[in-house]
Amino acid sequence: MADYPRTFDREGLLKCARGELFGPGNAQLPEPPMLMMDRITDCSADEGQHGKGHIVAELDIHENLWFFPCHFPGNEVMPGCLMLDGLWQLAGFNLGWRGWQGQGFALGAGEVKLSGMVRPDRSLVTYRVDFTRVIDRRLKMGVADGLVMADGEPVCEVKGMKVGLSAAGA
Repeated sequence: MADYPRTFDREGLLKCARGELFGPGNAQLPEPPMLMMDRITDCSADEGQHGKGHIVAELDIHENLWFFPCHFPGNEVMPGCLMLDGLWQLAGFNLGWRGWQGQGFALGAGEVKLSGMVRPDRSLVTYRVDFTRVIDRRLKMGVADGLVMADGEPVCEVKGMKVGLSAAGA
């Protein structure tokens, strides 16, 4: 297990996006505007609802976020696909945080339920990923459930989300 802190501020996330946190060829977060969080508030490999690791992050909501004016004009909401992508980003980050080698990629999601909306009048989105299974073989993979909340209200739930790590070109 690598020895990384459990929390990361915006600069720590940008360091990961630049490939400086886990090293070249390993898990990276996307750069803004696709980076879907402002900070990671907790990360573990053996905690969470199933004792297999978890990660929690936050995104500050403000009316000038890039996706509001284009989704949908006159009825601005955060796209559900970006909520899911934020969860995938965090699952991949957790695998790199564990010290696992390889580039991250989303492998799918079993069930996605959208039950609310993130609008510009909200203030905070909280993401939570709880791993249900982790596989440390040639293919490194995490299977997890995810929850997105807007000001404490659930707006997106995901079951059976899968993220993997593998060597570049594999």
